Amino acid sequence: MSSKLLVSDFDGTMTRNEFYRLAIEQLLPSDCPDFWQDYREGKLTHFEALDRYFRSIRASDQQILGLLKQMELEPRLSASVDALADAGWKVVIASAGCDWYIDRLLDQAGVEIEVHANPGEFAPTTGLKMRLPIDSPYFSHEFGIDKAGVVRAGLRQGIKVAFAGDGLPDADAAKLVPEELRFARGALASLLADEGLSFRTYGCWAEVAENLLAG
Repeated sequence: MSSKLLVSDFDGTMTRNEFYRLAIEQLLPSDCPDFWQDYREGKLTHFEALDRYFRSIRASDQQILGLLKQMELEPRLSASVDALADAGWKVVIASAGCDWYIDRLLDQAGVEIEVHANPGEFAPTTGLKMRLPIDSPYFSHEFGIDKAGVVRAGLRQGIKVAFAGDGLPDADAAKLVPEELRFARGALASLLADEGLSFRTYGCWAEVAENLLAG
């Protein structure tokens, strides 16, 4: 039984590139509205903005699978997860993205990890449609998945909990864990630094595993 828990974001954390950024750059019509602006103005939740971008995707199955390759999943993921398991660490993914592409990338890599993300399905004519995970114990109206809730569940068990992320939706979860178990890069690192909070940086997800294994 695992005595320690690593809660990890997926896009931009376990992967080099984020699905939504690649999709916006390559697969959306030129007249697609700026849904992030609507989100910043409080007109949409984070989930709604992301979902509207995803539903605007128009691509063939071949194009969308090509996009998944461009995300560049951590090549050492399988070995890192196995090494962490041997050391008593359970890895759980908590994502505000969609399980449709997360599950496919993990399957391709032959990695089995517990995933908490927004369910969805892709079709060339209707894009990637997400649904709110209302039956999840970590349901969040704002993001779909409450990453901080996943961390709190581990903390309530009285076990050591680490967190790794790269974006603003990761902030609440990251702040719940001790600084030596808080891994950040990108926008999350900038936010934590601005608030004077300590964290450990990483270049790729395998480095998070290496740091935890090194104690």
